[in-house]
Amino acid sequence: MIKIVFCCRRRAELTPEDFQKRWLEVHGPLVKRLRARLPMMRRYIQSHTIFGTMTDALRASRGAAEPYDGITEVWFDGVEHLQATDQDALFAAQQLYEDEAQFIDFARSAVFLTEEHEIF
Repeated sequence: MIKIVFCCRRRAELTPEDFQKRWLEVHGPLVKRLRARLPMMRRYIQSHTIFGTMTDALRASRGAAEPYDGITEVWFDGVEHLQATDQDALFAAQQLYEDEAQFIDFARSAVFLTEEHEIF
């Protein structure tokens, strides 16, 4: 399994709460509606950052930078399945990108491919 990991930061005009609500209540259902057009996507997960004293303490214990607002993970069977090849899939992928641009600050976010290695 190959996974796209997208570490998201919100656009400056959004509060963390507004960002997470928009992501979960608008973008999540859009991904679900477009799922039939993107059969190569096996699993889609949103992980929303829990802000507050516990996260602050965890960051301080590692000397870490500010947290992302959340992480999206999308699973695929293999690298060869990442490319949208038909017009329907390309159109759906474009719709997702255009929606993401409404709430994600792409320049301050990070996206990359991973391969899982289960330890336990």
